[in-house]
Amino acid sequence: MTSGELTAQDIEHLAKEFGADPQHRLLQNVLTRNQVDAIAMDRSLAVAAQRSMSHQLDDWKATNQKQSGRCWLFAGLNLLRVGAASTMDVKDFEFSQNHLLFWDKLEKANFWLEGILATADRDVDDRTVAHLFKDPTGDGGQWNMFTALVRKYGLVPQAAMPETTASSSTHQFNRDLSAVLRQSARDLRARATAGEEAGQLRQAKLETLQTIYRVLALHLGTPPETVHWQWADKDKGFHRDEEMTPQQFAARYVALPLEDYVCLVDDPRPGSPKGRTFTVEHLGNVADGTQVTYLNVDIDLIKTLARESIVGGEPVWFGCDVGQMMGKDDGIWDAHLYDYDAVYGTTTDFGKSDRLLHQASAMTHAMLLTGVDVVDGTSRRWRVENSWGDEKADKGFWTMNDSWFAEHVFEIAVRRDALPAELQAAFDAEPIVLPAWDPMGALAG
Repeated sequence: MTSGELTAQDIEHLAKEFGADPQHRLLQNVLTRNQVDAIAMDRSLAVAAQRSMSHQLDDWKATNQKQSGRCWLFAGLNLLRVGAASTMDVKDFEFSQNHLLFWDKLEKANFWLEGILATADRDVDDRTVAHLFKDPTGDGGQWNMFTALVRKYGLVPQAAMPETTASSSTHQFNRDLSAVLRQSARDLRARATAGEEAGQLRQAKLETLQTIYRVLALHLGTPPETVHWQWADKDKGFHRDEEMTPQQFAARYVALPLEDYVCLVDDPRPGSPKGRTFTVEHLGNVADGTQVTYLNVDIDLIKTLARESIVGGEPVWFGCDVGQMMGKDDGIWDAHLYDYDAVYGTTTDFGKSDRLLHQASAMTHAMLLTGVDVVDGTSRRWRVENSWGDEKADKGFWTMNDSWFAEHVFEIAVRRDALPAELQAAFDAEPIVLPAWDPMGALAG
């Protein structure tokens, strides 16, 4: 073959090769009437996926992000509501997810426009600029972005800013926010090219943010300036708090020291040294917030720290590639749940590093680890509080095999003092800066 065309002879050869194996006809009959996951699932693994855990913390209802990409906010608030419910002596409590969504969207719009101004001297098809234009105001986020919002805007109970149609289904108003931002970016870039000063450009940016605020308020409601909170505890005792700002409410009911938490990731790619901190260009939401920074460590250490936290009584926020080897109806994850090679006659040897390098994987979802099954000091499986409602799995709580943790979990948030001393010190070094499009900058959503 001297050219790259697909010839008639090539196609004839492919068809003959397919038709020569009677197994192909059998699989064709099955797959034309069924989804491949129904055929490829290893039933022995699905049946063996027990839900019992040696250490289980959850005694509350699962939440539901519905048709939105707010998993990272839900996972963060689910972590914090445990202490709040204990302080109030109630079984179930939820902070307002809509409240943080409002401020995240506004802050993301400002952060994104600042990125547009910072790259205004580049061509519109520059790779970084093109990356920015791809998603001006998506729902996704990471741990540092969650804590930045809580620090700046505090928290309120869900009743103070309840869900709306748009908060539960964000596609349409995300579309409209993106349209406003892209047009504003075009104009800002043109004005910057024409030589306008930074002060003038930021005034124009503020006018755009006024529009963004209006769209958000119309769809999500206006965030409360103060909270009047009263409730009945488990014994039906009545309680009423004094009027508080959202920041004061957070200070009173957040039991965990968020400022002490750090983000750890497992990035096994060559050129991503372990024991070093990283950041990603143009990654964040709050422009004046703490830089998104994470420490690259071995996955075994991540497992150990997560296990120790749960055994010590504290759930763990984590990020993963949720769609890999997922049994959605059964609520299980196992690294070998589906045998696609047996169906397609292939040999798959794509490891975690390869998947990252070749854009086959990235962090797509954040959840809460609420249980672990420990055998002889080693984790065997994990219990996960998802935010997809209570109709799947064990009323919304999923089961993760330890093999899946190793392959598809990327990130956890833990207390800094839980790390060995040398890794605690690593956070004092300047982080390695990755480009904006690096897969480790993916936002869980």
